[in-house]
Amino acid sequence: MKFRASLLVIFCSFMVFSQKEPVSDSLVVNKKKIESDSVKKHSVLKAALFSAILPGAGQVYNHIAMPKGQKKAFWKVPLIYAGLGVTGYFAFKNNVNQKSLKTEYKFREASGFTQINNPEWAEYDENSLIELYQQYSNRRNWLIIGCGLVYLIQVADAAIEAHFVSFDISENLSLQVRPTLLQNPYMSTNNVGVSIALKFRK
Repeated sequence: MKFRASLLVIFCSFMVFSQKEPVSDSLVVNKKKIESDSVKKHSVLKAALFSAILPGAGQVYNHIAMPKGQKKAFWKVPLIYAGLGVTGYFAFKNNVNQKSLKTEYKFREASGFTQINNPEWAEYDENSLIELYQQYSNRRNWLIIGCGLVYLIQVADAAIEAHFVSFDISENLSLQVRPTLLQNPYMSTNNVGVSIALKFRK
């Protein structure tokens, strides 16, 4: 009787301990899952798309996601619009002058170069009109290219900066620069050099 009772106690204790292990494991797994879900990854694609749709929007998106003390993307927005505005404005002005010169030349050509349509170009002869037309046309083209470059650069900047939003620059990183001796396998002399080591502190 005592033997059966002792077997029953051992069996019950074994069942209790065997049930606790999967419960604890499931709790650990759930905890890790919750922690991983709570950490939101900063999207590089979203940053690039935002800047492609609205210039500077990707920089604002990165700015909001940056930790406190590391916010440094917002100041780029005025520079982006200044670059787009300046190149766009002068491209427009050169295009207007180019069209005006073209109209003036056609008017003079139709009148046998005896009349002037726009007093703004009165001091220029036919050859000068052609040269000015070419100058304004070239400037307009280069400014359009410059405006496109500013647009593409700000999209690329938003995408690149999005990679470094969660980049670790805390005190856990240490950079050590030390003098060292470099051995030359072909000669019996040693050369003085510098070694750089990046260590992660725990």
